[in-house]
Amino acid sequence: MIERSFGLIFFLKQSKDAHRNERTVYTRITVNKKSKDISLMYPWSIERWDIKSGRAMGNKADAKELNAFLETIRFKVLEGRRTLMESNTEITAENLKNILLGKTDENRKLLKVFEDHNRQMEALVGKEFSEGTMERYTTSLAHTRAYIIWKYKKEDISILDLNYEFIADYAFWFKTERNCAHNTTMKYLSNLKKIVLICLKKGWIQKDPFIEFKMVRKEVKREVLSKEELEMIGKKVLHSARLDQVRDIFLFSCYTGLAYVDVKNLKRKQLTVGVDGEQWIFTERKKTDTTTHIPILPQAMKLIKKYQNHPECENQGEVLPVLSNQKMNSYLKEIADLSGVRKELTFHIARHTFATTITLANGVPIETVSKLMGHKSLKQTQHYAKILDNKISEDMKNLRERLSGA
Repeated sequence: MIERSFGLIFFLKQSKDAHRNERTVYTRITVNKKSKDISLMYPWSIERWDIKSGRAMGNKADAKELNAFLETIRFKVLEGRRTLMESNTEITAENLKNILLGKTDENRKLLKVFEDHNRQMEALVGKEFSEGTMERYTTSLAHTRAYIIWKYKKEDISILDLNYEFIADYAFWFKTERNCAHNTTMKYLSNLKKIVLICLKKGWIQKDPFIEFKMVRKEVKREVLSKEELEMIGKKVLHSARLDQVRDIFLFSCYTGLAYVDVKNLKRKQLTVGVDGEQWIFTERKKTDTTTHIPILPQAMKLIKKYQNHPECENQGEVLPVLSNQKMNSYLKEIADLSGVRKELTFHIARHTFATTITLANGVPIETVSKLMGHKSLKQTQHYAKILDNKISEDMKNLRERLSGA
């Protein structure tokens, strides 16, 4: 809205606590016929006030002091008006009042905005956000607080101090002070960027400090097991019941694509008959709260049946007796050594193996794999297709044969 009229006056107003002849000095800011009255918390006698000029009368020291104060107020309002013009912000009586009272965006603090965001997110955990997402933003807030103390020696900063230098130095801080890898750094910066976007959308800041900063993640080669390596692990005779149990749970993840936490939380009631009359797993990914329906392959069904009479599973209604993630990964290293597999076995590898060796390499369309993995977009699944050199070789071999026969 364009400013068509502007007015600023000073006047006396009756106060409940004032004496009979005493009033409180007010200022009235008017923009486009809309006014805001602001108390200046200054008592003054009506007998010593000039209504026409809106100033104290006389040459006494207290009158000169009040008039000087009113001139300072007038200057602040006019300066605020100029600031609003230069920042292309709407000039209103409310905005000018906020500037005069110090309620400007300059006083809006970054960590306070971040804390408000996290408080709202926490109230929606289990509804719109997972506990994992909440934990990431809690950690990101702690990192941002530590960085501000490191860089500015302050407890917090104004959101108007956000600029390219802040972002670039924050990335440098992660890689040096926190010894984070590039992609981990980008992950934390993405969390901060969400907070910055909130500030932009609410009009609290005018320019995106990330605009010149490249948020590019480096492509990571994901380790997967080949068909031969899967067979080596599956056929290896293990003389420890605990190792055998861990191997079974790992293989179950390889044949279902479920992450560790999803296997651990998997209940028998989540096994049900699907649209094809076969057994399916109906679950939600803990990490993303994405509903996932997975047809159970024979290899996975064999493992389910193996533990159907296990005491822990029967008592808790669980599908498999899963140990803590730390213990599982510790045992998996031993299983890899015994099986002759020269790769560090983790549940991440199991999930990646399902996406590649089990599904994509056997001709399952990438759109189907994306659904089975519980991905929210096809882009998350596409990086798996890049590492299937064997599949590319096989497809090109078939193409050569078809072209030769043409």
